[in-house]
Amino acid sequence: MIDKEEYTLRRNKLFNLLDDNSVTILFSGVGRKRSGDENYDFIPNKNFYYLTGIEQENSILLLIKNDGEKQSYLFVDEKDEKIEKWIGYKLTLKEARDISGVDNVAVRTTFDGKMLAFFDSNKQTHEKISKFYLDLEPELKIAESKSTQTYAKELERQHKVQVLDVNGLVGGLRKIKSEAEIELIREAIETTNLGLKHAMLELKAGKYEYNLRNAFEFAVFEDQDSELAFASIVAAGENATILHYPSQKDKVGKGDLVLFDVGAAKNYYAADISRTYPENGKFNDIQKKIYQIVLNCNKQTAKFMRPGVTLFEVNEFAKEFLAAECVEKGLLSNKADIGRVYYHSVSHFLGLDTHDCGAKDEKLVPGNVVTCEPGLYFKDLGIGVRIEDDVLITEEGSEVLSESILKEVNDIEKMLRSR
Repeated sequence: MIDKEEYTLRRNKLFNLLDDNSVTILFSGVGRKRSGDENYDFIPNKNFYYLTGIEQENSILLLIKNDGEKQSYLFVDEKDEKIEKWIGYKLTLKEARDISGVDNVAVRTTFDGKMLAFFDSNKQTHEKISKFYLDLEPELKIAESKSTQTYAKELERQHKVQVLDVNGLVGGLRKIKSEAEIELIREAIETTNLGLKHAMLELKAGKYEYNLRNAFEFAVFEDQDSELAFASIVAAGENATILHYPSQKDKVGKGDLVLFDVGAAKNYYAADISRTYPENGKFNDIQKKIYQIVLNCNKQTAKFMRPGVTLFEVNEFAKEFLAAECVEKGLLSNKADIGRVYYHSVSHFLGLDTHDCGAKDEKLVPGNVVTCEPGLYFKDLGIGVRIEDDVLITEEGSEVLSESILKEVNDIEKMLRSR
Protein backbone atom coordinates (compact mmCIF):
# COMPACT_ATOMS: atom_id res chain seq x y z
CA MET A 1 0.00 0.00 0.00
CA ILE A 2 1.22 3.51 -0.76
CA ASP A 3 0.78 6.10 2.01
CA LYS A 4 0.04 9.82 1.79
CA GLU A 5 3.65 10.70 2.63
CA GLU A 6 4.78 9.08 -0.61
CA TYR A 7 2.16 10.96 -2.64
CA THR A 8 3.38 14.19 -1.02
CA LEU A 9 6.98 13.30 -1.88
CA ARG A 10 6.00 12.66 -5.50
CA ARG A 11 4.31 16.05 -5.78
CA ASN A 12 7.35 17.75 -4.28
CA LYS A 13 9.60 16.04 -6.83
CA LEU A 14 7.31 17.28 -9.59
CA PHE A 15 7.32 20.82 -8.15
CA ASN A 16 11.12 20.79 -8.48
CA LEU A 17 10.78 20.09 -12.21
CA LEU A 18 8.16 22.74 -12.92
CA ASP A 19 8.96 26.28 -14.05
CA ASP A 20 8.45 28.94 -11.43
CA ASN A 21 5.33 31.10 -11.68
CA SER A 22 3.30 28.28 -13.20
CA VAL A 23 0.10 26.35 -12.59
CA THR A 24 -0.30 22.59 -13.14
CA ILE A 25 -3.75 21.05 -13.57
CA LEU A 26 -4.24 17.29 -13.60
CA PHE A 27 -7.66 15.70 -14.04
CA SER A 28 -8.70 12.21 -12.92
CA GLY A 29 -11.00 12.10 -15.97
CA VAL A 30 -14.57 11.01 -16.48
CA GLY A 31 -16.28 7.75 -17.41
CA ARG A 32 -16.56 6.85 -21.07
CA LYS A 33 -19.87 5.93 -22.63
CA ARG A 34 -20.23 2.31 -23.68
CA SER A 35 -23.75 2.29 -25.09
CA GLY A 36 -27.15 3.68 -24.18
CA ASP A 37 -26.88 4.77 -20.57
CA GLU A 38 -23.97 2.41 -19.78
CA ASN A 39 -20.37 3.53 -19.18
CA TYR A 40 -17.17 1.54 -19.19
CA ASP A 41 -15.64 0.95 -15.76
CA PHE A 42 -13.85 4.13 -14.73
CA ILE A 43 -10.05 4.09 -14.54
CA PRO A 44 -8.36 7.30 -13.37
CA ASN A 45 -5.73 9.06 -15.41
CA LYS A 46 -2.57 7.36 -14.18
CA ASN A 47 -0.55 10.57 -13.81
CA PHE A 48 -3.27 12.06 -11.61
CA TYR A 49 -3.48 8.83 -9.61
CA TYR A 50 0.32 8.66 -9.25
CA LEU A 51 0.32 12.07 -7.56
CA THR A 52 -2.79 11.67 -5.38
CA GLY A 53 -3.87 8.05 -4.88
CA ILE A 54 -7.41 9.24 -5.69
CA GLU A 55 -9.35 7.05 -8.12
CA GLN A 56 -12.65 8.95 -8.11
CA GLU A 57 -13.76 10.46 -11.40
CA ASN A 58 -14.24 14.20 -11.92
CA SER A 59 -11.43 15.05 -9.47
CA ILE A 60 -8.75 17.69 -10.08
CA LEU A 61 -5.25 18.32 -8.72
CA LEU A 62 -4.04 21.93 -8.87
CA LEU A 63 -0.38 22.77 -8.21
CA ILE A 64 0.74 26.40 -7.97
CA LYS A 65 4.41 27.37 -8.00
CA ASN A 66 4.71 31.13 -7.50
CA ASP A 67 7.95 32.91 -6.52
CA GLY A 68 9.23 29.59 -5.19
CA GLU A 69 6.18 29.02 -3.01
CA LYS A 70 4.38 25.72 -3.57
CA GLN A 71 0.67 25.16 -3.05
CA SER A 72 -1.41 22.06 -3.71
CA TYR A 73 -5.20 21.88 -4.03
CA LEU A 74 -7.45 18.88 -4.60
CA PHE A 75 -11.04 19.14 -5.82
CA VAL A 76 -13.51 16.24 -5.56
CA ASP A 77 -17.24 15.87 -6.12
CA GLU A 78 -19.50 16.96 -3.30
CA LYS A 79 -21.15 14.10 -1.47
CA ASP A 80 -24.75 13.58 -2.51
CA GLU A 81 -26.76 10.81 -0.85
CA LYS A 82 -29.26 10.62 -3.73
CA ILE A 83 -26.51 10.09 -6.29
CA GLU A 84 -24.72 7.60 -4.03
CA LYS A 85 -27.83 5.42 -4.02
CA TRP A 86 -27.28 4.91 -7.74
CA ILE A 87 -23.54 4.93 -8.34
CA GLY A 88 -21.91 4.28 -4.98
CA TYR A 89 -19.94 5.98 -2.28
CA LYS A 90 -18.15 9.31 -2.77
CA LEU A 91 -15.14 10.38 -0.73
CA THR A 92 -15.53 12.97 1.98
CA LEU A 93 -13.10 15.89 1.92
CA LYS A 94 -11.33 14.41 4.94
CA GLU A 95 -10.99 11.01 3.28
CA ALA A 96 -9.55 12.61 0.15
CA ARG A 97 -7.11 14.54 2.35
CA ASP A 98 -6.09 11.40 4.25
CA ILE A 99 -5.44 9.43 1.07
CA SER A 100 -3.59 12.09 -0.91
CA GLY A 101 -1.81 14.13 1.74
CA VAL A 102 -3.13 17.31 0.09
CA ASP A 103 -4.16 19.69 2.89
CA ASN A 104 -6.31 21.97 0.75
CA VAL A 105 -9.27 19.85 -0.38
CA ALA A 106 -12.47 21.43 -1.68
CA VAL A 107 -15.56 20.45 -3.65
CA ARG A 108 -15.24 20.28 -7.43
CA THR A 109 -17.70 23.14 -8.02
CA THR A 110 -15.25 25.65 -6.53
CA PHE A 111 -12.50 24.89 -9.08
CA ASP A 112 -13.71 27.36 -11.71
CA GLY A 113 -13.72 30.16 -9.14
CA LYS A 114 -10.16 29.30 -8.16
CA MET A 115 -9.13 29.48 -11.81
CA LEU A 116 -10.73 32.90 -12.28
CA ALA A 117 -8.28 34.32 -9.76
CA PHE A 118 -5.50 33.76 -12.28
CA PHE A 119 -7.24 35.79 -14.98
CA ASP A 120 -9.46 38.41 -13.32
CA SER A 121 -7.37 41.58 -12.93
CA ASN A 122 -9.59 42.69 -10.05
CA LYS A 123 -8.92 39.46 -8.14
CA GLN A 124 -5.43 38.71 -9.38
CA THR A 125 -3.32 37.17 -6.63
CA HIS A 126 -0.67 35.58 -8.86
CA GLU A 127 0.20 38.33 -11.33
CA LYS A 128 3.34 36.66 -12.70
CA ILE A 129 1.72 33.36 -13.66
CA SER A 130 1.53 32.83 -17.41
CA LYS A 131 2.43 29.13 -17.84
CA PHE A 132 -0.04 26.30 -17.39
CA TYR A 133 0.90 22.63 -17.40
CA LEU A 134 -1.67 20.04 -18.52
CA ASP A 135 -1.47 16.35 -19.35
CA LEU A 136 -1.95 16.60 -23.11
CA GLU A 137 -2.17 12.89 -23.85
CA PRO A 138 -4.63 12.56 -26.77
CA GLU A 139 -8.26 11.76 -25.91
CA LEU A 140 -7.86 12.40 -22.19
CA LYS A 141 -11.45 13.35 -21.41
CA ILE A 142 -12.27 15.81 -18.62
CA ALA A 143 -15.95 16.13 -19.57
CA GLU A 144 -18.26 14.26 -21.91
CA SER A 145 -17.26 16.37 -24.92
CA LYS A 146 -14.03 18.00 -23.73
CA SER A 147 -10.44 16.76 -23.60
CA THR A 148 -7.37 18.30 -22.01
CA GLN A 149 -6.26 19.35 -25.49
CA THR A 150 -9.55 21.19 -25.99
CA TYR A 151 -9.14 22.82 -22.59
CA ALA A 152 -5.58 23.86 -23.49
CA LYS A 153 -6.79 25.63 -26.63
CA GLU A 154 -9.43 27.45 -24.58
CA LEU A 155 -6.81 28.70 -22.12
CA GLU A 156 -4.50 29.82 -24.91
CA ARG A 157 -7.24 31.54 -26.87
CA GLN A 158 -9.15 33.20 -24.04
CA HIS A 159 -6.31 34.11 -21.69
CA LYS A 160 -3.20 34.27 -23.90
CA VAL A 161 -1.21 31.93 -21.67
CA GLN A 162 1.40 29.34 -22.59
CA VAL A 163 0.29 25.72 -22.14
CA LEU A 164 2.96 23.05 -21.63
CA ASP A 165 2.66 19.25 -21.49
CA VAL A 166 3.38 17.80 -18.04
CA ASN A 167 3.08 14.18 -19.21
CA GLY A 168 6.82 13.73 -19.76
CA LEU A 169 7.75 15.22 -16.38
CA VAL A 170 5.39 12.94 -14.44
CA GLY A 171 6.39 10.02 -16.65
CA GLY A 172 10.02 10.57 -15.76
CA LEU A 173 9.16 10.20 -12.08
CA ARG A 174 7.00 7.14 -12.70
CA LYS A 175 9.85 5.24 -14.36
CA ILE A 176 11.80 4.88 -11.11
CA LYS A 177 9.82 2.71 -8.72
CA SER A 178 9.79 3.11 -4.95
CA GLU A 179 9.94 0.15 -2.57
CA ALA A 180 6.17 0.41 -2.08
CA GLU A 181 5.58 0.26 -5.84
CA ILE A 182 7.92 -2.69 -6.26
CA GLU A 183 6.08 -4.51 -3.48
CA LEU A 184 2.75 -3.98 -5.26
CA ILE A 185 4.25 -5.39 -8.47
CA ARG A 186 5.54 -8.39 -6.52
CA GLU A 187 2.02 -8.94 -5.13
CA ALA A 188 0.54 -8.70 -8.63
CA ILE A 189 3.07 -11.26 -9.85
CA GLU A 190 2.17 -13.67 -7.06
CA THR A 191 -1.52 -13.35 -7.89
CA THR A 192 -0.66 -14.01 -11.53
CA ASN A 193 1.18 -17.13 -10.41
CA LEU A 194 -1.92 -18.32 -8.52
CA GLY A 195 -3.99 -17.80 -11.67
CA LEU A 196 -1.56 -19.72 -13.86
CA LYS A 197 -1.47 -22.66 -11.45
CA HIS A 198 -5.27 -22.72 -11.44
CA ALA A 199 -5.36 -22.68 -15.24
CA MET A 200 -2.80 -25.49 -15.48
CA LEU A 201 -5.23 -27.76 -13.62
CA GLU A 202 -7.74 -27.26 -16.45
CA LEU A 203 -5.24 -27.71 -19.29
CA LYS A 204 -6.24 -30.63 -21.50
CA ALA A 205 -7.25 -31.40 -25.07
CA GLY A 206 -10.86 -30.59 -25.84
CA LYS A 207 -11.00 -27.59 -23.51
CA TYR A 208 -11.66 -24.26 -25.13
CA GLU A 209 -9.08 -21.50 -24.83
CA TYR A 210 -11.67 -19.41 -23.01
CA ASN A 211 -12.06 -22.18 -20.41
CA LEU A 212 -8.39 -21.72 -19.53
CA ARG A 213 -8.69 -17.94 -19.61
CA ASN A 214 -11.67 -18.12 -17.27
CA ALA A 215 -9.80 -20.41 -14.88
CA PHE A 216 -6.93 -17.93 -14.70
CA GLU A 217 -9.20 -14.94 -14.20
CA PHE A 218 -11.34 -16.67 -11.58
CA ALA A 219 -8.27 -17.14 -9.38
CA VAL A 220 -7.22 -13.52 -9.89
CA PHE A 221 -10.60 -12.11 -8.91
CA GLU A 222 -10.77 -14.43 -5.90
CA ASP A 223 -7.54 -12.90 -4.59
CA GLN A 224 -8.23 -9.86 -2.42
CA ASP A 225 -8.01 -6.44 -4.12
CA SER A 226 -6.81 -7.91 -7.41
CA GLU A 227 -7.85 -7.07 -10.94
CA LEU A 228 -6.64 -7.78 -14.45
CA ALA A 229 -3.75 -5.70 -15.75
CA PHE A 230 -4.88 -6.27 -19.35
CA ALA A 231 -7.07 -8.56 -21.42
CA SER A 232 -5.82 -12.12 -20.96
CA ILE A 233 -4.38 -13.99 -23.95
CA VAL A 234 -4.63 -17.78 -24.09
CA ALA A 235 -3.63 -19.26 -27.43
CA ALA A 236 -3.32 -22.92 -28.40
CA GLY A 237 -1.28 -24.42 -31.20
CA GLU A 238 -0.97 -22.21 -34.28
CA ASN A 239 -2.94 -19.44 -32.57
CA ALA A 240 0.10 -18.84 -30.35
CA THR A 241 1.94 -17.41 -33.36
CA ILE A 242 -0.46 -14.41 -33.28
CA LEU A 243 1.00 -11.98 -30.76
CA HIS A 244 -2.25 -10.40 -29.59
CA TYR A 245 -4.51 -13.31 -30.42
CA PRO A 246 -8.02 -11.95 -29.81
CA SER A 247 -10.74 -14.60 -30.09
CA GLN A 248 -9.84 -17.46 -27.69
CA LYS A 249 -12.69 -19.59 -29.00
CA ASP A 250 -10.78 -22.57 -30.36
CA LYS A 251 -10.39 -25.96 -28.74
CA VAL A 252 -7.03 -27.10 -27.41
CA GLY A 253 -5.76 -29.87 -29.68
CA LYS A 254 -4.06 -33.03 -28.54
CA GLY A 255 -0.37 -32.33 -28.00
CA ASP A 256 -0.71 -28.56 -28.46
CA LEU A 257 1.47 -26.04 -26.75
CA VAL A 258 -0.69 -23.40 -25.09
CA LEU A 259 0.66 -19.88 -24.60
CA PHE A 260 -0.59 -17.70 -21.73
CA ASP A 261 0.14 -13.94 -21.80
CA VAL A 262 -1.58 -12.72 -18.64
CA GLY A 263 -1.25 -10.40 -15.69
CA ALA A 264 -2.94 -9.38 -12.49
CA ALA A 265 -2.75 -5.87 -11.01
CA LYS A 266 -2.67 -4.47 -7.48
CA ASN A 267 -3.71 -0.83 -7.04
CA TYR A 268 -3.22 -0.59 -10.83
CA TYR A 269 0.41 -1.83 -10.61
CA ALA A 270 0.69 -4.51 -13.25
CA ALA A 271 2.31 -7.88 -13.68
CA ASP A 272 2.92 -9.04 -17.25
CA ILE A 273 3.81 -12.72 -17.53
CA SER A 274 3.97 -15.19 -20.40
CA ARG A 275 4.31 -18.94 -20.04
CA THR A 276 3.92 -21.79 -22.51
CA TYR A 277 2.72 -25.24 -21.44
CA PRO A 278 2.25 -28.59 -23.23
CA GLU A 279 -1.36 -29.76 -23.18
CA ASN A 280 -0.49 -33.38 -22.51
CA GLY A 281 2.05 -32.61 -19.79
CA LYS A 282 5.17 -33.34 -21.84
CA PHE A 283 7.06 -31.40 -24.51
CA ASN A 284 7.79 -33.41 -27.64
CA ASP A 285 11.24 -33.16 -29.20
CA ILE A 286 10.65 -30.18 -31.52
CA GLN A 287 8.59 -28.34 -28.92
CA LYS A 288 11.31 -28.86 -26.35
CA LYS A 289 14.03 -27.68 -28.76
CA ILE A 290 12.20 -24.42 -29.52
CA TYR A 291 11.14 -23.91 -25.91
CA GLN A 292 14.67 -24.37 -24.58
CA ILE A 293 16.06 -21.79 -27.00
CA VAL A 294 13.50 -19.25 -25.81
CA LEU A 295 14.08 -20.14 -22.16
CA ASN A 296 17.87 -19.77 -22.48
CA CYS A 297 17.34 -16.44 -24.23
CA ASN A 298 14.98 -15.33 -21.48
CA LYS A 299 17.54 -16.05 -18.78
CA GLN A 300 20.54 -14.61 -20.61
CA THR A 301 18.67 -11.46 -21.63
CA ALA A 302 17.57 -10.83 -18.04
CA LYS A 303 21.23 -11.05 -17.00
CA PHE A 304 22.18 -8.62 -19.78
CA MET A 305 19.75 -6.04 -18.39
CA ARG A 306 21.60 -3.56 -16.18
CA PRO A 307 22.03 0.16 -15.60
CA GLY A 308 23.41 1.98 -18.63
CA VAL A 309 21.99 -0.21 -21.40
CA THR A 310 18.91 0.68 -23.45
CA LEU A 311 15.95 -1.51 -24.31
CA PHE A 312 17.01 -1.20 -27.94
CA GLU A 313 20.34 -2.80 -27.02
CA VAL A 314 18.54 -5.44 -24.96
CA ASN A 315 16.39 -6.35 -27.96
CA GLU A 316 19.43 -6.59 -30.24
CA PHE A 317 21.07 -8.93 -27.73
CA ALA A 318 17.99 -11.17 -27.63
CA LYS A 319 17.54 -11.12 -31.39
CA GLU A 320 21.16 -12.13 -32.00
CA PHE A 321 20.90 -14.88 -29.36
CA LEU A 322 17.74 -16.34 -30.91
CA ALA A 323 19.13 -16.13 -34.45
CA ALA A 324 22.37 -17.89 -33.56
CA GLU A 325 20.59 -20.64 -31.61
CA CYS A 326 18.01 -21.26 -34.34
CA VAL A 327 20.76 -21.68 -36.94
CA GLU A 328 22.82 -23.93 -34.68
CA LYS A 329 19.80 -26.12 -33.90
CA GLY A 330 18.80 -26.38 -37.57
CA LEU A 331 15.58 -24.36 -37.30
CA LEU A 332 16.80 -21.61 -39.65
CA SER A 333 19.29 -21.71 -42.49
CA ASN A 334 20.80 -18.30 -41.72
CA LYS A 335 20.52 -15.66 -39.01
CA ALA A 336 19.01 -13.08 -41.38
CA ASP A 337 15.79 -15.14 -41.36
CA ILE A 338 15.14 -14.49 -37.65
CA GLY A 339 12.55 -11.82 -38.50
CA ARG A 340 10.23 -14.54 -39.80
CA VAL A 341 9.99 -16.24 -36.40
CA TYR A 342 10.72 -13.42 -33.95
CA TYR A 343 8.84 -10.22 -34.72
CA HIS A 344 8.37 -8.20 -31.54
CA SER A 345 10.51 -6.30 -29.07
CA VAL A 346 11.85 -8.20 -26.07
CA SER A 347 11.04 -5.59 -23.44
CA HIS A 348 8.97 -2.62 -22.31
CA PHE A 349 8.65 -0.63 -19.09
CA LEU A 350 6.11 -1.85 -16.52
CA GLY A 351 4.23 -0.10 -13.74
CA LEU A 352 0.88 1.66 -13.40
CA ASP A 353 0.39 0.86 -17.08
CA THR A 354 1.31 -2.48 -18.60
CA HIS A 355 3.28 -0.56 -21.23
CA ASP A 356 4.52 2.08 -18.80
CA CYS A 357 6.38 5.35 -19.27
CA GLY A 358 9.81 5.02 -20.86
CA ALA A 359 11.39 4.91 -24.32
CA LYS A 360 13.52 2.20 -25.89
CA ASP A 361 16.50 4.54 -26.39
CA GLU A 362 16.70 5.57 -22.70
CA LYS A 363 19.44 4.06 -20.57
CA LEU A 364 18.12 1.83 -17.81
CA VAL A 365 18.63 3.01 -14.23
CA PRO A 366 18.11 1.36 -10.84
CA GLY A 367 14.42 1.31 -9.95
CA ASN A 368 13.18 0.66 -13.49
CA VAL A 369 10.92 -2.37 -13.88
CA VAL A 370 10.84 -3.89 -17.36
CA THR A 371 9.68 -7.07 -19.03
CA CYS A 372 11.88 -9.75 -20.59
CA GLU A 373 9.86 -11.63 -23.19
CA PRO A 374 11.67 -13.42 -26.01
CA GLY A 375 9.63 -15.69 -28.26
CA LEU A 376 9.76 -17.90 -31.33
CA TYR A 377 6.80 -18.49 -33.65
CA PHE A 378 6.79 -21.28 -36.24
CA LYS A 379 3.38 -21.17 -37.89
CA ASP A 380 4.16 -24.11 -40.17
CA LEU A 381 4.83 -26.25 -37.09
CA GLY A 382 1.85 -24.90 -35.15
CA ILE A 383 4.21 -23.78 -32.39
CA GLY A 384 4.43 -20.42 -30.66
CA VAL A 385 6.54 -20.01 -27.52
CA ARG A 386 6.94 -16.90 -25.40
CA ILE A 387 8.44 -16.76 -21.91
CA GLU A 388 8.05 -13.42 -20.17
CA ASP A 389 9.30 -12.29 -16.79
CA ASP A 390 9.23 -8.97 -14.95
CA VAL A 391 12.67 -7.61 -14.10
CA LEU A 392 13.82 -4.97 -11.63
CA ILE A 393 16.95 -3.02 -12.53
CA THR A 394 19.25 -2.81 -9.51
CA GLU A 395 22.55 -1.11 -8.70
CA GLU A 396 24.34 -4.41 -9.35
CA GLY A 397 22.39 -5.50 -12.44
CA SER A 398 18.92 -6.98 -12.37
CA GLU A 399 16.51 -9.10 -10.33
CA VAL A 400 13.84 -11.32 -11.88
CA LEU A 401 10.79 -10.52 -9.78
CA SER A 402 8.79 -13.41 -11.25
CA GLU A 403 11.41 -16.09 -10.68
CA SER A 404 8.93 -18.18 -8.66
CA ILE A 405 6.66 -18.80 -11.66
CA LEU A 406 7.62 -22.17 -13.15
CA LYS A 407 9.42 -22.08 -16.49
CA GLU A 408 12.00 -24.92 -16.50
CA VAL A 409 10.94 -27.89 -18.64
CA ASN A 410 11.26 -30.43 -15.82
CA ASP A 411 9.36 -28.24 -13.36
CA ILE A 412 6.49 -27.66 -15.78
CA GLU A 413 6.21 -31.36 -16.68
CA LYS A 414 6.30 -32.33 -13.00
CA MET A 415 3.56 -29.86 -12.17
CA LEU A 416 1.36 -31.07 -15.04
CA ARG A 417 1.85 -34.72 -14.06
CA SER A 418 0.50 -33.96 -10.61
CA ARG A 419 -2.88 -32.71 -11.90
